[in-house]
Amino acid sequence: MYRFILIPLLILSACQKDETVSGQTLDSDTWVLQSLNTETITTQITLTFPKEGSIAGRAPCNRYFGTQTAPLPWFSVKNIGATKMDCADLKLEIHYFDMLTKMTLAEITGNTLVLKNDAGNALVYQKR
Repeated sequence: MYRFILIPLLILSACQKDETVSGQTLDSDTWVLQSLNTETITTQITLTFPKEGSIAGRAPCNRYFGTQTAPLPWFSVKNIGATKMDCADLKLEIHYFDMLTKMTLAEITGNTLVLKNDAGNALVYQKR
């Protein structure tokens, strides 16, 4: 009896659409940071969603990766890891990682991705 209930549930769960940001973008899309709060960013910082539940990108000094599993419109990054290179923009990189982990909402409109939180912070990206 339990097998007959379990099999349809497994099939339904396998067919569920990815409701995170990664489900709304292509894994090949690269998002380039345009502004951090009100500060225009000229240093190249990127964000990608290579597969469901993950993020990756390039910060000013290092490549990074992490997990993101919150369904839209929510956003939550955890377990950020990065390579260990030093550069002149390391302070900006640390600030970016700190802000990225504080973002709680995501909006995608056309080629613009906005990550924000209730404190009024925002990261604005353009799709390259």
